[in-house]
Amino acid sequence: MDFKDLLRVQGYDPDAKDRIVLLRHRPYEDRLARAMPWIIEERPDLFETYQAFPGRPETSIRRAEFVASFLGLSPGTAHFVGLYRVGESRRLDHEAFWRIPENQTLWEMGYGGFTHEEVDRYGPRLQFDLERLPFYSDWRGRLVIDFPPPERSWFRWVDRGSFPIHAVLEESAFSAPPPEWREIDLTFAELATLPASWRARLAEWRGIYLIFDESDRRSYVGSAYGQDNILGRWQSYAGDGHGGNRELRGRDPQHFRFTILERLAPDLPPEDVIARENSWKIRLHSRQPFGLNAN
Repeated sequence: MDFKDLLRVQGYDPDAKDRIVLLRHRPYEDRLARAMPWIIEERPDLFETYQAFPGRPETSIRRAEFVASFLGLSPGTAHFVGLYRVGESRRLDHEAFWRIPENQTLWEMGYGGFTHEEVDRYGPRLQFDLERLPFYSDWRGRLVIDFPPPERSWFRWVDRGSFPIHAVLEESAFSAPPPEWREIDLTFAELATLPASWRARLAEWRGIYLIFDESDRRSYVGSAYGQDNILGRWQSYAGDGHGGNRELRGRDPQHFRFTILERLAPDLPPEDVIARENSWKIRLHSRQPFGLNAN
């Protein structure tokens, strides 16, 4: 079975010349690529803004009537996001592009966006109005197709290719469970877009965590054992940037990275958690003047 068959079933003609263009989004920015599945699941407004500025070449979308949108998560495949009707378009200069709040949030998550080099080379950036259609919406993140090489070519005309259905997953790949706790390494911006499955798991875990400030390579060690455990503490930082910690006030939280040093038993007494926290402070030299712990 081919993706074209799904289009036919829903009344779209996949053989009409230059009518449907298939896009396989695959951000080149590592941080944004990692966060994009969460963005699609938790902040679709950010994804819609990202997709509205497809970059070069824009001529394919200008000619198309519909966009079949996919995300590349692994070589040779693409995960379905949605089918969109192409509407009006407009050109935005560099200043207007970065005035859009969603673009600013995406930049905080690693988005390169509209660079000065692109301004010099191409001029203003084209923005499209894309209307999402009720086309297999329950298969968002579940429908996987084979994407023919070369992968660097991120768009295909549907009438000129073949896109076999690779799988229909039981659960969306965009809301996958979190990795093993030792592998968690989050930026400040990513705290606001964590999938529900990640938030639920972090709320279960007590532990010792590290906040690393990339601007001057200093560290803060903290512990979590109260309401919502690690999630509760990290949401506090996401809210004000410092979580009430004196030495973090006045610092730019956009430079912070959040990792877990040690996961603890959910019934471990608070005094034992604090003892483990102090042990990490000593071993990592996170107290002043070397680190950001005041005590």
